[in-house]
Amino acid sequence: MTLEKKRQGETLELKLNGWLDTESSPILAEEIGALDEGVTSLVIDCSALEYISSAGLRQLVAAHKKMDGALTLRHVSNEIMDIINMTGLYKKLHIEA
Repeated sequence: MTLEKKRQGETLELKLNGWLDTESSPILAEEIGALDEGVTSLVIDCSALEYISSAGLRQLVAAHKKMDGALTLRHVSNEIMDIINMTGLYKKLHIEA
């Protein structure tokens, strides 16, 4: 997986490309851990995300907790949305088309 970052003011957008799995989830974990207090909103663009494992889902939950709910997932594919729905995370995560 690769990750692209774009910051506009207090909002940080992370675009995920490829597979977010056990091997690549530490990349997202590092970004989440390094967020400074100036970031009050986190957007994760999933338009190029092909697959997410339970390790990847854990990182989304960690981001949600760190941002105190100020996390938005954008451009989630039907396949990724199916996984989010199966786990019930759709109830907690803010997801935009």
